Amino acid sequence: MEEKWTTEVREKTEKHPCYCDTAHKYARMHIPVAPKCNIQCNYCNRKYDCLNESRPGVTSEILKPEEALEKYKMVKEKIENLMVVGIAGPGDALANFQETKRSIELIKEYDPNVTFCLSTNGLMLPEYAEEIYQLGITHITVTINAIDPKIAAKIYSKICYEDKIYTGEEAGKLLIEKQLIGLKLMQEKGIVCKVNMVMIKGINENHIEKVVKKVRELGVYMSNIMPLIPAAGSKFEDMKLVSNGELNALRKKCSIDLKQMYHCRQCRADAIGMLGEDVSLDFRKGGCGYKMDQPVTQQEYTVAVASKTGRLIDQHFGHVKEFLIYKYSNDEIKFIEKRPVDQYCRGIEDCEDTENKIEKIMKVIGDCNLVLCLRIGNAPKKNLEDKNMYIIETYEEIEKGILKAVNELKAAS
Repeated sequence: MEEKWTTEVREKTEKHPCYCDTAHKYARMHIPVAPKCNIQCNYCNRKYDCLNESRPGVTSEILKPEEALEKYKMVKEKIENLMVVGIAGPGDALANFQETKRSIELIKEYDPNVTFCLSTNGLMLPEYAEEIYQLGITHITVTINAIDPKIAAKIYSKICYEDKIYTGEEAGKLLIEKQLIGLKLMQEKGIVCKVNMVMIKGINENHIEKVVKKVRELGVYMSNIMPLIPAAGSKFEDMKLVSNGELNALRKKCSIDLKQMYHCRQCRADAIGMLGEDVSLDFRKGGCGYKMDQPVTQQEYTVAVASKTGRLIDQHFGHVKEFLIYKYSNDEIKFIEKRPVDQYCRGIEDCEDTENKIEKIMKVIGDCNLVLCLRIGNAPKKNLEDKNMYIIETYEEIEKGILKAVNELKAAS
């Protein structure tokens, strides 16, 4: 660890689940107080009210600083192992600096021991470096997808800086310059830095190693190479997918130069709880979960659920290696078993023979009436619907999602 780190910062790092892979027993809370963004990434589509996706840039609500404090109090009371408050959007923390600053001040006054961290695109990092330090923020994550303006121009549509719009290589050059200066300033102030990189097939997958080497020179503690999540409505919504094999091969290659994060969950801007166990649904306005307006007639349904965590419906259909099977009967929900399947899609080249893949999946879940997943492509969705399966895309606790699905199926019939 960096010599500039104090004992306090070192201890905070060891209890920060995003910076230490052995800190999985500690919880974090993202407060969505930063809706504005000064950059348009081609992979981003910020839906503030979307419950159906689990990815960065998504939240169910925007909080004012005072609301963030009240929510923190409520969460802290129920989650004793809460150690970290992060601001990760849904826009950029530094593009909303007054809201970010006020939120931190309020929570810090209430709980001086909490660890604060920010996620930012880095455009405004040099301007706010001193204030970040004075606020007591100990951890910063900067997303840097390229250090070559030509590559950056393919990733960012536009950048807004000092009331001027930049595009193309000019935008890429400006952003990269600000990001690297900002990282240097953070390192000089003893702030722990992590750099996130989105691995985008055909654009920067062969460039990321250079990014890692460069940020290592600037004192970055670790990097986090993440797979692109094609967001509906974004320019990259039909971009090729990165397989887990390709992702981990690149991480392994880059680990020679810099510590790598392998346990990232690409969390929402309002995530709460331990990594892989998001309980943010329990703390949303108006109570938690789904309540059926009308009782469902007594009927049996077999449900296939796509879940990474085992608690939430939070996995893309194409990424499933194991479906969780539930039985709904007489208003009761019972877990039956886990059923392994061949992953539908590991990348665009692997998604050609879709009909044959669906046939294999049908042999596993063909007895199911319902399939619940975070998202599903148009082709597999149509294939399943043609086989009389009812598909629901949602981000919800499993049992509440099943109740909702059964109610919708009854209404549809």
